[in-house]
Amino acid sequence: MEYIIISVAAFLTSGLTLFSGFGLGTLLMPVFAIFFPIHIAVGMTALVHFANNIFKLALVGREADKLTVIRFGLPAILAAFVGAFLLQWLSDLQPLFSYSVFGNNLQIMPVKLIIAILMLIFALFELLPRFEKLSFPKKYLPIGGVLSGFFGGLSGHQGALRSAFLIKTGLSKESFIGTGVVIACLIDVTRLSVYSGHFAITGIEDNFVLLIIATLAAFLGAFIGNRLIKKITLSIVKIIVAIMLLLIAIGLGTGLI
Repeated sequence: MEYIIISVAAFLTSGLTLFSGFGLGTLLMPVFAIFFPIHIAVGMTALVHFANNIFKLALVGREADKLTVIRFGLPAILAAFVGAFLLQWLSDLQPLFSYSVFGNNLQIMPVKLIIAILMLIFALFELLPRFEKLSFPKKYLPIGGVLSGFFGGLSGHQGALRSAFLIKTGLSKESFIGTGVVIACLIDVTRLSVYSGHFAITGIEDNFVLLIIATLAAFLGAFIGNRLIKKITLSIVKIIVAIMLLLIAIGLGTGLI
C-alpha cells in the first residue's frame, strides 16, 4: 500500500509544484512519515527532492533568466549555508506549545510559525485585487535570495519565498519556472553539503526500491507537467502559487506539517 500512496503523492506533487515552484518536499515528507520514522522520512524526501530538481533542470533549466539566477541565487547560496548551520544549533529548540487533535499530538514550532506568517502575507499579495499590480523591483532580488536561501537551509522551506519574489519580477511563465528550478538546485546542493554529515540514513537502504519508484513517479509528474506548460497561462500559475502558499502556511502554522 505504501508503494501506491507514496508514488501517487510523488507524481501529483511533482507535476503541480513544477508550476508553483515549491512544495514537493513539504507535501511529500508527511506522506513518507505515515509509513516510516521521521528521520527516515526526512532522508528519503530529501533524496527524492534533489533528484527531482536535477530532472527538472534538464527539462526547463534552459529557460532560466541568467541575470535573475545570479542576483537571486548567489545571495541564496550564502544564506543557505548560514541557515543550515543555524539549524544544528536550533535542533533542540522547544515548541511554543502543543495540542491534541483526534488523539494526535501537534506542535507549533517557532521557525514554522514564522514561515507560515510570511507565506500568508505573500498569498494575500496574489489573491487580493489591490495587489494585482504590485511588483518587486529587481533591486530587491538579492533580499529575496537571502530570505529564500536562509529559510531553505534552516527548515527546507525555500521555494515559497522564492516563488513569491520571482512571480512579480516580470518573467514569462517559462522563465519563472526555469529560473526557480535552477535556484532550487543551487540551494539544494548547498544545504545538502551541510546536512550530509547529520542525515540519519539508517533504514533508507532497506527501502531502496520504494525510493527509486517514488523518484521515478516524481520524474513522470514533472515530465507531464512540463508538457502542459504551454497550455497554462501565467494567471493560472499565480493562482496555483497563491493556493499552495495558503494551504502550506495553514499546515505549518497549525503544526499539521
